[in-house]
Amino acid sequence: MPSDADLIADLARRSDPHWKPGEVPPGEVPPAPRSYFKATRTATYGFLAALPLLVLYEVGILLANGGQMRAVRVGADVWLKTLLAMLGGTGWLALGLVVLVIGAVVYWAERKRRPPLRPRFFAYLVGESVLYAVVLAFVVGGTVGLLFGVWAAPVAMLQPVAQLSLPLQLALSIGAGLYEELVFRVLLVGGLFLLARTFIPRRTHAYVGAALVGALLFSLVHYLGPLGDPFALPSFTFRFLFGLALNAVFLVRGFAVAAWTHALYDVFVVTGAFG
Repeated sequence: MPSDADLIADLARRSDPHWKPGEVPPGEVPPAPRSYFKATRTATYGFLAALPLLVLYEVGILLANGGQMRAVRVGADVWLKTLLAMLGGTGWLALGLVVLVIGAVVYWAERKRRPPLRPRFFAYLVGESVLYAVVLAFVVGGTVGLLFGVWAAPVAMLQPVAQLSLPLQLALSIGAGLYEELVFRVLLVGGLFLLARTFIPRRTHAYVGAALVGALLFSLVHYLGPLGDPFALPSFTFRFLFGLALNAVFLVRGFAVAAWTHALYDVFVVTGAFG
């Protein structure tokens, strides 16, 4: 039975003019998310679900490149590791330390409301990502088809990459899902959102602006570098709309589902699953 002091403190919290019935009273820690949809949006699931993608990508790159760590890699991966090298970190040890630090930060940040770790949730997450990858490919492709009168076949937009071996294409596909979502969704769109909030009062408007700029940059970078595609308006529009769709997935379902959706979509493309 709560004491009188607890009841008085609870009454004081609930007397806050900004508190609404059904919300967690100010000063209280919200309960740990236990349902599938709430749990898989947390940083804990985002971190743990990213680990298999990281392992598959790094091992796949090494095997496909004959053990050479500095061979063909995902652009976003190169950017992050170049930044890491500028800070004095290179090689497997530096990568491992970064992963450990991120894991420790996530563990500490969610120590009071850590979601339950259920194996079936990870299986559901992959299945959900498969569904999104297929749906987004055909919805975005159909939209581009209506706009330009031609189906924006994903394979046709990957001609430079298609010249590589299939194992390397698969590794790059998995790495793109992990690193591009980390760079473009978490860092870029998240950073733009925080910047926009300084002069845009409404959160929705700030996120829409950040999502539009992020999707524009996401599309543009695919035409840069030695493996960049020849610029074409249909493919640019496809990637812009696909970037917006991934922003929506990230916002609604979190990093884990966004990364797996992107990775599986790219895998389906290089294996010819979309025709």
